[in-house]
Amino acid sequence: MDPAQRFAVLVETLSTRPGVGPPGAGGRRGFGAAALTVDGSIFAMLVGGALVLKLPAHRVEGLVAAGTGLPFAAANGTPMREWVALDHGTPASDLALAEEAMAFVASRPRR
Repeated sequence: MDPAQRFAVLVETLSTRPGVGPPGAGGRRGFGAAALTVDGSIFAMLVGGALVLKLPAHRVEGLVAAGTGLPFAAANGTPMREWVALDHGTPASDLALAEEAMAFVASRPRR
């Protein structure tokens, strides 16, 4: 299953959860156009054909070290320490990590 299909499964599964917005909700364009949000903040997105999640930096480091994910960099090449691109996965493993990302983002104070 390619990353776009894996993201589509996450959208279908998580969009019905309280506070979760599907891609395109609120008229988002650009960076947030293909993103799942919780309380308005992005926690999962499809970028350049990669499934990308926002997790605590130590979790990202562990996933990269385990070979589960790759470091994610902004368009200018700057590594984003709380974002990981999942190199491969199954719907079950993706869902577990996406739920972890959703909880992480929901727990952070809004700016």
